[in-house]
Amino acid sequence: MMREHRYASWRTALSPVVGVYLITDTSDGRHYVGKADGAEGIRQRWNGYATNGLGGTVELRRVEPKNFRFTLLRVFDPSTSTRDIDIAESHFKDALDSRRHGLNRN
Repeated sequence: MMREHRYASWRTALSPVVGVYLITDTSDGRHYVGKADGAEGIRQRWNGYATNGLGGTVELRRVEPKNFRFTLLRVFDPSTSTRDIDIAESHFKDALDSRRHGLNRN
């Protein structure tokens, strides 16, 4: 999605979006929960992961970016406080157990 021309409108739409997302390693099903807030939107974060895997934890950097599947878990109004987005991110890490059985280390 981050490279194919047919998804150009999706990339444009994701640029200003802030929220919590899930990256699944399709080779083994492990999850990484992350967030994009402030000036850095979902598109910028996902593009970094898709290009070279950068931006994630040490564990995520060990995964081949071509195996990533991206999912939006929750979208926030851009004026939402960083604290509220952090709380939502932590909730999804707990709900998906991505710290113990996934790719999150924090």
